[in-house]
Amino acid sequence: MTIETANRPMFEQPGQPTAPPLAVADKRGALAISVVIPARNEEATIWQVVERSYRAMAGLGKTGEVLVVNDGSTDSTAAILADLRALYPTLRVFAHRRSQGMTAALQRMFWASRGDVVILIPADMESDPLVDIPALVNALEQQNLDVVAGWRQGRRDGKVFASAIYNFVMRTLAGVPVHDGNWIKAMRREVIESLPPLRSDWHRFLLMIAAHHGFRMGETPTHYRPRAAGASKFGWERIPISFLDVLVLKFLLTFSQKPMRFFGGLGLAGIAISLVTFIYLTGLYVFTDTQQRPIFLAAGILAVISVLLLLVGFLAELIVSQGERIAQLERRIAEEEAGSTLDGDRR
Repeated sequence: MTIETANRPMFEQPGQPTAPPLAVADKRGALAISVVIPARNEEATIWQVVERSYRAMAGLGKTGEVLVVNDGSTDSTAAILADLRALYPTLRVFAHRRSQGMTAALQRMFWASRGDVVILIPADMESDPLVDIPALVNALEQQNLDVVAGWRQGRRDGKVFASAIYNFVMRTLAGVPVHDGNWIKAMRREVIESLPPLRSDWHRFLLMIAAHHGFRMGETPTHYRPRAAGASKFGWERIPISFLDVLVLKFLLTFSQKPMRFFGGLGLAGIAISLVTFIYLTGLYVFTDTQQRPIFLAAGILAVISVLLLLVGFLAELIVSQGERIAQLERRIAEEEAGSTLDGDRR
């Protein structure tokens, strides 16, 4: 038995072609879809996920592509993807020699994607693309949203409690108005282009970043599907790490463009406390002839630290200002290059 026949999806209907024809763009401006799939050791399900993603796009009448990152797989995932590329011309496969994690995989696919709508789907068939991709796209269009998150109904795996903690933090701290933020999602191109360079496990906080930028966000119910094969790559040890990542990301989103408000605020508060302390100690010495040297030294150290915080704030503002100028120059160069390319095409 070949790899190709061994890994055909168990969901095929009799008489249905294995590789349906790709949807053709109509003149009414149908959305182009990019389905991004991070995969690591998913030989049992990757064929089904890719094939059903194409069938879903064909059923919607949309143009589309599928992007897969083979994140250091040690099983037959790479061979199966090679067979799939022969069937689907718009399947794009990227390979990591060793596992770099989901964030690095998504970052690579986001940069390479070309669709007006980018959909994140797992490679383990816990989400059925044939059902969930139309649900996400329809919710995006019908509700005129920028981001749609899937909401698993009847979930019964061992990560329900950890997921509940995560979603509670996202709703209260980050203002993300969904029940299942760390699941499948569809995002318009504008949302993808607004994402900063992703670090650590920031793939969990895509909705947090989108909410900070003011994109319209909603959710749509999806069916819970237990994993058919393989093992989950995530565990309880990520909870404290994720909490620290939330704090870092919240800080960057809030103060990355205005660092003086953070450092300057701390500095002014420290100076005010030191000043009040010095006034109190002066009055204490004048009226009672009493000295409090430990408090005096502590207030002096606090004053020095506060001045340093103000200086750090000024330096951070200079760095941000230079970064904005560089970004403007990059945009201007990109626009000029695009304009010259168009002029060359016209000639």
